Amino acid sequence: MLTYILRRLGATVLVLLVASFIVYTLTAITADPLADLKGSSAPNRDELIAFRTEQLRLDLAIPLRYFVWLGGAAKCLVPGVLECDLGAAFSRSYQPVTDALGSAAASTIQLVTAATIVAILFGLTIGILTALRQYSGFDYTVTFLTFIVYSLPIFWVAVLLKEYGAIRFNEFLSDPVITWPAILITGAVWGLIVMSIIGGNAKKRLISFTGAFVATAGLLWLLGVMDWFSRPQITIVGVIITGVAAAVGITALSTGLANKRALYSSLIVVAIWVALYVPLQYLFFYVPTGWMLLGLAVAAIGLGIGVGALIGGDGRKEAARTAAIVSFITFFVIVIDRVMLVYPDYVDRIPQSGVIATIGAQTPGLQGDMWFEILDGFAHLVLPTIALALVSIAAYTRYARSSLLEVMNQDYVRTARAKGLTERTVIMRHSMRNALIPIATIIAFDIGALIGGAVITETIFAWKGMGALFVDGLNAGDVNLVMGFFVVTGILAVVFNLIADLLYSALDPRIRVN
Repeated sequence: MLTYILRRLGATVLVLLVASFIVYTLTAITADPLADLKGSSAPNRDELIAFRTEQLRLDLAIPLRYFVWLGGAAKCLVPGVLECDLGAAFSRSYQPVTDALGSAAASTIQLVTAATIVAILFGLTIGILTALRQYSGFDYTVTFLTFIVYSLPIFWVAVLLKEYGAIRFNEFLSDPVITWPAILITGAVWGLIVMSIIGGNAKKRLISFTGAFVATAGLLWLLGVMDWFSRPQITIVGVIITGVAAAVGITALSTGLANKRALYSSLIVVAIWVALYVPLQYLFFYVPTGWMLLGLAVAAIGLGIGVGALIGGDGRKEAARTAAIVSFITFFVIVIDRVMLVYPDYVDRIPQSGVIATIGAQTPGLQGDMWFEILDGFAHLVLPTIALALVSIAAYTRYARSSLLEVMNQDYVRTARAKGLTERTVIMRHSMRNALIPIATIIAFDIGALIGGAVITETIFAWKGMGALFVDGLNAGDVNLVMGFFVVTGILAVVFNLIADLLYSALDPRIRVN
């Protein structure tokens, strides 16, 4: 495998060199970095032109300028020893391109990470459910909706999200009153969704619809009575409920509920976090740092692995995996509960525009600790994340459905069923693993493309990310800024392509990387 990786990296370097030369040449030919100064009436115009010419080495031919730039870019290959030099962005007051890339990439990675996680979780889940309910009303409905969402222009989706996801929803949050019609309609809609997913005969559908309707309507009524939307909290009761639900759900998907050791390991992990709920509140209050959260997240995974290894017996590997996932989910719920505690104070500190923000990545001048920053980041992140994730969810749903249906018709799947394996084992272990191979390719390319910058989304929501950086560089004729963008996106594109190839061998043991 090492030989394969080195060979691919060598080919990658050659591709990047040729592509960077083409991009640099085309940008330099089509752009005039002195255009704004030539039309200026400033008394020191000639001095400014001479200074910019010297800084950008415009007195050299374009190929020579490229190799000068390449010499500085080559220093980035030895971080810590040589100072990375991608030139200066004259359109940003000669700011080093590395500094501009650092701030832009941080915003874009934050946005892309959230959108990708949401898209993968929802897209694959919906795709699997539609494949298992092929040609049902649920399948037809999801297919119809995914085609509509996939064809919608992103700018129109973003405008709708601003209107209904921010303006109208903020009006509701300013006076959160849940009416009975809203309760009944929401309960009925969710009941229909659950009934369609579960399927079965008329009696089973009626039971699933009634149960989902009563649970949803009852929950909304209870939240309205408690005035939960004004002071949202999960509390230790919510942690227990979500933790037990995660333990049962993850165990059912991972190993099956018949594996009692995996289920007990997950429940023990939940019990440990419930016992630590109150001590953690003191830790969160006195030590609110990102490193503390990262350390606790790692400890949560380690706790699950340790408990699973001790309780799992012969199936300790499966038990450790299941308990680790449940442990991380339970810890994540506790963190969300802590963030919710600052919601009333946050509402008092932000502008009157509302909780859900429509522009920017943060509220200017907001004063507060880490929990305020997390809540403020979520308030600004939610709309652009949904806008980016919607299209990806529609695509992943269709890919997951078609790929899973193709795999489920294979001979080895029919053989697995003939052996008497449970449907969960057939789908999760035999079918889904191979169905993920084409999806892994699509996801890898999508991540690389999104990191390159969602230009339209970033423009509409005023996110200063990689897309905005690229557009600013093109408009100003700033070659260094454009090439900085190319370096980041080009490297990420080929890296994720390599990762996709390596994932093939991890998903399918029959594939060998050599």
